[in-house]
Amino acid sequence: MSHYAFMAPIKSGKAAAWKQYVQEMTTSRKDEMRASRKKLGLEKEEVWLQHTPNGDFAVVYIEAKNPGEVMQKMMTSEDPFDKWFREKVLIEVHGMDPSAPPPPPNEEILH
Repeated sequence: MSHYAFMAPIKSGKAAAWKQYVQEMTTSRKDEMRASRKKLGLEKEEVWLQHTPNGDFAVVYIEAKNPGEVMQKMMTSEDPFDKWFREKVLIEVHGMDPSAPPPPPNEEILH
């Protein structure tokens, strides 16, 4: 099992929407999210909200056999929950472009 952590900036003015979407994912969409994450191969996912002088960030920690593959599948999946997550969270809140090449992996400095 591999682990991976990263930060994703939250667009200015989108923190409340991000919290609302997270609330949906942990309540009314909980079963959809669990099924999606299992299908994607995600074993563990933890997320924190980090406030900084440079804006808000989602701090994400995941565990999977292949974290890079999980992220690629998340960006291209046709599963209804994954499409909702991609449109609302990744694009609207984080400003990600699913058609763009992924950023380089983080460099692990201390373990």
